[in-house]
Amino acid sequence: MVKVKLFANFREVVGKKEVEIDADSVEDLIIKLTEMFPKLKEMFFEGGKLRDYVHIMVGGKNIRGLEGLKTRLNENDVVAIFPPVSGG
Repeated sequence: MVKVKLFANFREVVGKKEVEIDADSVEDLIIKLTEMFPKLKEMFFEGGKLRDYVHIMVGGKNIRGLEGLKTRLNENDVVAIFPPVSGG
């Protein structure tokens, strides 16, 4: 099982700050997460591609610096999913 931490509007859709999912890769995790919470699909994807503003971290490292959606997951990994962040 992988622990998935959700933030801001993603957390609001799911109704809790974290869920546990059995997944082998980030792609597998995202598919299962969007099946469980269909509203996330439109928030995560545009034209079948992960939106640029969706930031996914595995063990504190952005998947864009790893293997993207193909990044492998191990038992007890922590995945954090962040929406766009703006400040002022």
